[in-house]
Amino acid sequence: MTTGRPHPRTPARTRTRTDVVVLNGGSSSGTSTIVRQLQEILPRPWLTFGIDSFIESLPPSLVTPEASATAPGLGLAPDGSITVGPVFRALEAGWQEGIAAIARTGTGVLLDEVFLGGGAGQERWRRTLKGLSVLWVGVRCAPETAAAREAARGDRVTGMAASQAEPVHRGVAYDIEVDTTDTDAATCARLIAAHVV
Repeated sequence: MTTGRPHPRTPARTRTRTDVVVLNGGSSSGTSTIVRQLQEILPRPWLTFGIDSFIESLPPSLVTPEASATAPGLGLAPDGSITVGPVFRALEAGWQEGIAAIARTGTGVLLDEVFLGGGAGQERWRRTLKGLSVLWVGVRCAPETAAAREAARGDRVTGMAASQAEPVHRGVAYDIEVDTTDTDAATCARLIAAHVV
């Protein structure tokens, strides 16, 4: 039996505006190029921050040319392996809190990251970005392709790209993944932008 009254409608779910887009990929995977493409195509202005710029901001004494379990800062070994010490972690935590504070003002943040510890790196960011709407993006690239890019660039430690290509993704949960092995940065950026509110 019908009553003639309209059925109540379930309200449409509204998507929360994206505060932060985190792109995680190994060295020479293309994250930095994709971030720049995103800045061009997203409809509102976004600031970009990256682990490379954080490392460049460190005192030179905290970045050493050898990987050591006892080094307080960042150790970059000739074979591309990396160690991270307690002073590095403490400064990184402050940097992360600063980026989260910027995002909490309503400013869009694009974060170019390398989760050296895989899921543990993501968990540190999850805690810091709690309460913000985050899009997690995996940027994959075949190790041999990343290594070829590394050699062409000439500004990275040989072996870093291949050694990071897979481990940075272990234990990480993503909303979307792109693969730059055969897909250009502009296409990857458009795929990611479709998920940004």
